[in-house]
Amino acid sequence: MSEQTKLATFAGGCFWCMVGPFEQLDGVLSITSGYTGGETENPTYEEVCSNTTGHVEAVQIVYNPEKVTYEELLDTFWRQIDPTDSGGQFNDRGESYQTAVFYHDNEQKQIAEQSKEELNQHGPFDNPVVTPVVPAKTFYPAEDYHQDYHKKNRFHYLLYRKGSGREGFIQQYWGDN
Repeated sequence: MSEQTKLATFAGGCFWCMVGPFEQLDGVLSITSGYTGGETENPTYEEVCSNTTGHVEAVQIVYNPEKVTYEELLDTFWRQIDPTDSGGQFNDRGESYQTAVFYHDNEQKQIAEQSKEELNQHGPFDNPVVTPVVPAKTFYPAEDYHQDYHKKNRFHYLLYRKGSGREGFIQQYWGDN
């Protein structure tokens, strides 16, 4: 990382659905789909989906903090997930689809914890936010066919996003905002 860039890492269930929203933010330089949080080195998609590696599907974002703040990234993250669900996201269930904010330094930790508390106090949810804020671990990029899936397989991606329940949830809780 150069002095002009920073890393942010978020697990929001299926990583296919997490790339597009961050791509729209000015200052986001790259987004990589991958796996993190577990102990297995260089896990494959099949291993992660077996829920035996400790890893979750996640996105790692390289961003320019002079153009987009960590707070803006967090706001985008919270609006893509159900942070009250500890068992996965929407139709995707199990360990590998759990949510998390992986912080890379103490500043990110403080901002993430404050953001989570704000969401608990003033957010649209009846249940408490259970998404953990945890230290970043080694991030392993997913296989090439998972990178930019929303562009390579647009039709299937849009069907999946709607059919999984994610799109309806976002609309219900956040509207067009």
